[in-house]
Amino acid sequence: MSDINEIKTNALSRMEKTLEALKADFGSLRAGRAHVSLLDGIMVEAYGSMTPIAQVGTVSTPDARTLSVSVWDKSLVKNLEKALRESDLGLNPAVDGTLIRIPIPPLSEERRKELSKIAGKYAEQSKVAVRNIRRDALDDIKKLKKDGQISEDEEKRGENEVQKLTDDAVKKVDDLLAVKEKDIMQV
Repeated sequence: MSDINEIKTNALSRMEKTLEALKADFGSLRAGRAHVSLLDGIMVEAYGSMTPIAQVGTVSTPDARTLSVSVWDKSLVKNLEKALRESDLGLNPAVDGTLIRIPIPPLSEERRKELSKIAGKYAEQSKVAVRNIRRDALDDIKKLKKDGQISEDEEKRGENEVQKLTDDAVKKVDDLLAVKEKDIMQV
């Protein structure tokens, strides 16, 4: 790393990627409403390898409580139905030719609390990742100081700026978690 600004830019970029990953994780948690990203993590055996659903058919949401997958190759319908049934989402697909309808059952109170806990774990993992990024950035700043490339004042200022980036990222994680929990608990 050549200077403090480069270190900060790198840290900020890595923190933003962590937030994007958290949003993707939250997208895979179902909140009682149908959303195409719900099926993103499900893999289907197609042509001898495991393939994401989006690569074997078109996923859509005809209404708030239903997902549908229009399978492109009729021979994959059985594999896709099996993958949906075996997923941990508790789905019960109905096959109609090459169209698979997936009703999204309403969540029980118990399942909502479970999903909130899972969301909390995702958020905590993101906070740990953000703190690791902070640690790396602070180590880089200390190295610059040790190598005599920056003064002690610049080191302190850099550390404070990195801490501010960290605080902002942690607050964003908390905000995302609050929104997701509200979404999950809403009946």
